Amino acid sequence: MNQGVEVESATTPAPRGKFISFEGIDGAGKSTHIGFVKNFLESRGKTVVSSREPGGTALGEKLRALLLHEKMHLETEALLMFASRREHLAQLIEPGLAQGHWVLSDRFTDASFAYQSGGRGLPRSKMEALEAWVHPSLQPDLTLLFDLPLEVARERLDATRTLDKFEREQADFFSKCRDEYLRRAQQFPQRIVVIDSTQSIDAIRVRLGEVLEKLL
Repeated sequence: MNQGVEVESATTPAPRGKFISFEGIDGAGKSTHIGFVKNFLESRGKTVVSSREPGGTALGEKLRALLLHEKMHLETEALLMFASRREHLAQLIEPGLAQGHWVLSDRFTDASFAYQSGGRGLPRSKMEALEAWVHPSLQPDLTLLFDLPLEVARERLDATRTLDKFEREQADFFSKCRDEYLRRAQQFPQRIVVIDSTQSIDAIRVRLGEVLEKLL
């Protein structure tokens, strides 16, 4: 029997995966590019899990239906958003990252700051308290913030489908949401990359490729 030779365990944990969130006001076009990012990463050999907020789990999807279509107190709305997020983290995001997967989420906590704090006016301190409670040590490795002027975003909303309660809000609401998104981008420039969503799809995808290559 050989002495002093360490054999690497067959159960060595996989390297932690990466977490990417996609943000922007309704009509900014973020959903258009999630599939591109997924395909881009898979072409580089990554296992990718794509999800959304609110939602992402069986319970989260039930909460999503309430959040998008039912009237409720502002604080109830914020609490339910973070309840859905806690379940999303526990059931999908954290296990996926632990397994070495790359997790993509259509919205995360930056959206709560933008919509519930910026748009609705909930004090930022309450959002920060919820963030510190629900995911004190986890943030996206990269947040792609798709930004464009409000009037362009409104034109891009699909008028053929039924809009949810957020999409039916007035222009002032979305202006405040956008302002809060951009404030967050200034606060966390190492994490949030602002993408000019007025560009052509091809130009945006070139930019996305550049950003993703750095993360890889």
